[in-house]
Amino acid sequence: MTLLSIEQPKSQRVSTQIATRAVFFIAGIAMSAWAPLVPYARDRVGVNDASLGTLLLFLGMGSLIAMPLTGALVSRQGCQRVIAFSVFATLCALPLLAILPTPASLALGLMLFGAAIGLVDVAMNIQAVEVEKAASKAMMSGFHGFFSLGGIAGAGLVSAVLWLGGSPLQAVAGVMLLILLIFAFCFQHLLSDRIAKGNDPLFVIPRGWVLFLGILSFILFLTEGAILDWSALFLTESRSLSASQAGLGYAVFSVAMTIGRLTGDKVVNALGRTRVLAGGSLLAASGLLLAVGVDSVAATLTGFLLVGFGASNAVPILFNAAGNQQTMPVNQAISAMTTVGYAGILAGPALVGFVSHAFGLSVAFCALAIMVMFVAASARSVTR
Repeated sequence: MTLLSIEQPKSQRVSTQIATRAVFFIAGIAMSAWAPLVPYARDRVGVNDASLGTLLLFLGMGSLIAMPLTGALVSRQGCQRVIAFSVFATLCALPLLAILPTPASLALGLMLFGAAIGLVDVAMNIQAVEVEKAASKAMMSGFHGFFSLGGIAGAGLVSAVLWLGGSPLQAVAGVMLLILLIFAFCFQHLLSDRIAKGNDPLFVIPRGWVLFLGILSFILFLTEGAILDWSALFLTESRSLSASQAGLGYAVFSVAMTIGRLTGDKVVNALGRTRVLAGGSLLAASGLLLAVGVDSVAATLTGFLLVGFGASNAVPILFNAAGNQQTMPVNQAISAMTTVGYAGILAGPALVGFVSHAFGLSVAFCALAIMVMFVAASARSVTR
């Protein structure tokens, strides 16, 4: 399969679109499969929660090392080969996470896993940009929606096997089999040509407009990471919700984001990217302010729901903008922007924690709302 164009047969373009959704689904499965294994890994290697937090940094470190390199690899090898290699690396890393017995070995396993996930994340978004261009309509939100669906499927499958009495390795084996079956179907329909000609540098620093898009994606990923890491604590400390129910905050956020992305392409095609980015960012900011401004569990959960709906299509729109800018080649731009954005998820717990320690968690969420409003104010420039 070569690079698509609008003149190519519709059946060929549709097959590639389906294959792209499948890769996003695979990435979601692989990433979420790790979450239910965390308690087992902690007990197996014999560390406390603080040491576990340090170990988890190696996953992010692996991703941040691999992501800036992916654009050049795609340029030289094409999306198909890079995605195939990253899926293979993921399949090699997953069983290690279920069996490695020492903190040092688990750290290396997590770094390999993070690097594999980072590779596939950038490569699939480069492919998605090309597929969307060939379709001449918004498709990016739907692709990211399949990542969210994969996350639900991966975590659900692993949790189900563990609940039925299976071992972590048996749970991982089920995930690996599912990934293999899906990838066997989609491999031949991935883009095999180079995205850019010539030998690109292995490492590129975002510049100009791409750097600006990276900053906006950093803000949005930072917000997502804050909901992931701090919503439960906010509900227990500020809304007196029991610890057993505190996960509802991230649950409603995740459901809203998944629904928003799966329906987002129709919304973007109907309203345009400028309105969706501006309106969605304002909705997310309003949700954060509602969550902290009204002393009610129902209002706080509603606020997190609005954040999910509002933010759901913002990042896909930024990827579309990175694919259409002229400052840097597409492969380099997607690679650089993804790296900066992903740093937001990694930095989120520390930055929000620092502000929360000094001024309170409500102030930290309000600061996030102001930053998201900046994304809304930039909408017209982003989609020009």
